[in-house]
Amino acid sequence: MKFGKRLKQHVQETLPGWRDMYLNYKDLKKLVRLISSSLEYGRSEAEFVYHLNNEIEKFNAFFMEQEEDFIIRHKELQQRLKGVNESEPLSQEEYEEEMAKIRKDIVDFHGEMVLLVNYSNINYTGMAKILKKYDKQTGGLLRWPFIQKVLEQPFFTTELISKLVKECEATIDELFPTVVVEEEMQEAAIMMAREGIFRNTVAALMIMKEIRKGSSTQSHFSLPTLNLPDTELIRSCQLNSSVTII
Repeated sequence: MKFGKRLKQHVQETLPGWRDMYLNYKDLKKLVRLISSSLEYGRSEAEFVYHLNNEIEKFNAFFMEQEEDFIIRHKELQQRLKGVNESEPLSQEEYEEEMAKIRKDIVDFHGEMVLLVNYSNINYTGMAKILKKYDKQTGGLLRWPFIQKVLEQPFFTTELISKLVKECEATIDELFPTVVVEEEMQEAAIMMAREGIFRNTVAALMIMKEIRKGSSTQSHFSLPTLNLPDTELIRSCQLNSSVTII
């Protein structure tokens, strides 16, 4: 599937509040075609760079807002877990009910963070592809210097979010121990794959793997190959969900 179609489908299936925050790939492609058919490359190139810079500002503002929110939510979830274990003794029923709520919130939280990493990946990939089209169709030399700029942007720097994702996966594995009866685990996985954002998360993981897989077209502009997390929960959801991988 071509990148433009993959991006469009992903945007349609992502969280509603995120849909306007992705790269405006379609309009940028139109602009590249206009530039390639124009003799006024100087002025057109400036316009193209102006639009690219606006996209970067959009990415950065959205990414940093989400990142700040995730840091706060991560601390709140840790406090809730600590509170359940250190508060006055609860009945078994009350304890299991509270832990079920926390598990669901952690799974949703993990899913949103994976979606944000995917947001970074797919927008970087779109930038690299549209710059490649520009250079190819106009004879310009924008891709290399502009990508160097992109690599320094906050939206591309996902180390903190990736760290939170790993911590969250460790907590998920702890809260969904492998000793759980297999039938119960499959039932939970199916439920989570159909509800909330976990269905989108599995799809996002597949997209990330696709756009970061090794191939003969790999270059220094490509993202490194992705190794998917191997948590028990994600394995079960991938096997049992009805996610359409795009």
